[in-house]
Amino acid sequence: MLLLPIFFSNPVQGQDWPNLQQFRDDNTALSPPAADEDRVVFMGNSITIGWLHQMPSFFEGKPYINRGIGGQTTPQMLLRFRQDVIALKPKVVVILAGTNDIAGNTGPMTLEQILDNLVSMAQLARANGIEPVLSSVLPAFDYPWRPGLKPNEKIPRLNAMIREYAAQEGLVYLDYFSAMADHRNGLDKTLATDEVHPTPKGYQMMAPLAEAAIAEALEKYRGRQE
Repeated sequence: MLLLPIFFSNPVQGQDWPNLQQFRDDNTALSPPAADEDRVVFMGNSITIGWLHQMPSFFEGKPYINRGIGGQTTPQMLLRFRQDVIALKPKVVVILAGTNDIAGNTGPMTLEQILDNLVSMAQLARANGIEPVLSSVLPAFDYPWRPGLKPNEKIPRLNAMIREYAAQEGLVYLDYFSAMADHRNGLDKTLATDEVHPTPKGYQMMAPLAEAAIAEALEKYRGRQE
């Protein structure tokens, strides 16, 4: 029997393909944001939920809500976006997605299809008064669970598409890739022992970039309220 790695973490894919049940109870228990609360939702995959395992201090004492699910692709996130982002009424959503699409976790995806789903999430956010931050996909030289797909070539192309769309629409682009990539367009072992999932050092590098992007997005949000 093949044991699937953590990248495929949805236990009930047949009945609940987007894993809507994962955060349903947490969402129900969450109070509405206070009037002066700068609530931020982090939407993503294992790299997003990894903050809580590798650098939990990043979320402590802040109005940050983590809605990352390991292994997820952009179509799955799009299906749960209303429940796990919009219904929580944040001011900002930080979207980090696309690497699992390139890995083919839920089937083949073109870069254009990945971008389409990211665009749809950004448009849903804006339509509901939420300022989206579009993150670059992190570097990956190869996927240990699905080798040979050349993510080191595809991820830079996808990131260029995300950056261009963000510039067109006046959205914040959070560029992790440029700060973290090595000469192979991958992550070295100090930043990700498996070359995909960040170590504490990797998250320490990501943290100030994320904070700066959130601050910029909050300024945009406030500008739209005036």
